[in-house]
Amino acid sequence: MELHGQLDKLTTEGRNPRTREIDTLSTTGIVSLIVSEDQRVLEAVQHEVPRIVQAADLLADVLRGGGRILYMGSGTSGRLGVLDAAELLPTFGVGDDQVKALIAGGTTAMFVPVEQAEDDSDAGLRDFLAEGLTSKDALVGISASGRTPYVLAALKRAKEMGLVTVGITCNGDSEFSRIADVTIAAVVGPEVVTGSTRMKAGTAQKMILNTLSTTIMIKIGKVYQNLMVDMLPTNAKLVSRAESMVREVTGASLADARRALEEASYNIKAAIIMISRSCDLEVALELLTKAEGVVAQALQIPFE
Repeated sequence: MELHGQLDKLTTEGRNPRTREIDTLSTTGIVSLIVSEDQRVLEAVQHEVPRIVQAADLLADVLRGGGRILYMGSGTSGRLGVLDAAELLPTFGVGDDQVKALIAGGTTAMFVPVEQAEDDSDAGLRDFLAEGLTSKDALVGISASGRTPYVLAALKRAKEMGLVTVGITCNGDSEFSRIADVTIAAVVGPEVVTGSTRMKAGTAQKMILNTLSTTIMIKIGKVYQNLMVDMLPTNAKLVSRAESMVREVTGASLADARRALEEASYNIKAAIIMISRSCDLEVALELLTKAEGVVAQALQIPFE
């Protein structure tokens, strides 16, 4: 009864008066109604821009200081965390030694629902502690309800240990907001299908995670202009993209861009600096080190 009472108070568990008769509509009516409800997501996320900014600054500082960021969630929220963390490696060259995601129920839960796992606070604490995090690290808890026991147990311990703590939820007055340093609460309202937080809540969480992680990557120098210069060129398409980036930024010929990339073992940043500064790889890497990996700054540092 206590849990039922808690759920009744959650916006994400409420019944949407606009969709009560959705089962009687035509296919066009159903699709149109779902799309119109999705339009509310952007407004909810925009309202949270100040909290996203605050979280991005804190988390960028964590990575600059050599710390790690750990995402934790269950169900859809957990899967979105895993997706965001996994895509940082090919896009920005950031692996799980910097950003990692855990989902309640483990890897199996990515493909097969393990719904009871979200209620296991002991497992959440155990999984969190197994990562060996310290006060220089950060924990980002993801939960549509903002009360998932698996995540809450870890968030509470992280707070006690002095980690930076961030909550991402879709309820305004949540347990997250009473624990985390920053709580991003995109209140999207009741779902089209009651309680199906894979829909508007999931879309909002995906938008927030994309915005948050991309902002962090830009701030720590993983982007030059609007190019993903720490991308890993692991296939033919990405090799071609790397060559195009170097040519566009430097004005070099395709042959010169390829030569620089090959000399730099396809370190795009280094290739840009080698051509732009007419220097060898060793000097380019030194400039990048001095600039803490930020290409724009490396291009301005005078030679000694």
